[in-house]
Amino acid sequence: MHGYISMIPTPRWQDVLDILIVAYVFYRVALLIRGTRAMQMVAGLGILAAVFVGSQLLGLFTLNWLLNNFLGSLIIILVVIFQADIRRALTGVGARSLFSVRAAGGVAQELAAAAAWLSARRIGGLIVVEQEVGLQDVVDTGRVIDGRVSPELLETIFMRGSPLHDGAVIVKGDQLLAAGCLLPLSTNPSVSLNLGTRHRAAIGLTEDNDAAVIVVSEEDGTISLARKGELHRGLKPQELIEALQHLPA
Repeated sequence: MHGYISMIPTPRWQDVLDILIVAYVFYRVALLIRGTRAMQMVAGLGILAAVFVGSQLLGLFTLNWLLNNFLGSLIIILVVIFQADIRRALTGVGARSLFSVRAAGGVAQELAAAAAWLSARRIGGLIVVEQEVGLQDVVDTGRVIDGRVSPELLETIFMRGSPLHDGAVIVKGDQLLAAGCLLPLSTNPSVSLNLGTRHRAAIGLTEDNDAAVIVVSEEDGTISLARKGELHRGLKPQELIEALQHLPA
């Protein structure tokens, strides 16, 4: 028994580092595809892989042969289907932060100031604060701005008569990436029917994404914050600042 235990190799520090690097790569890839159509494809491939293994164990030779030939061409199929997504992902690798982009104190104050200005005038607003999971698919639905966040810029975008006032703006760090973006509406039947399109869109995005969404109602000027599929209504500007500053890092 003692001799058997002594035969177990002692892991090197390089082995531990190797495992950590691979685990981190898989984690980043999972975050990259989360909430996109690629995630649905990965789930489908997982089912096919399970069927393939099952066909081997059960001796289903014809099914196993078909799946073996299909999976052999899988890389080429994925490249063709997701060429745009792959190009966008590789382009953003260098620019994406290794950690989540939490709203810093100055940015939180500017977002709250813009929300307060819109609220006082009962002008609707929809401001998405990107966190760790990317929102490039949403950014692509709007107009690229790529400017520094400021109350004046946000007020101009959402002002009545602006061609971009009906969509959402996407904020990452202190940069306003795009405006006039389209967000997915929530399909949750428990969401109140009294909520307008902006509120349902805010909830819908945060159901499958870690972003925070600021909503200003044009009916009564109420400021709300959507997180994880939940809407927190009736926030005051200082409460909004505190909520943004305490977003998980």
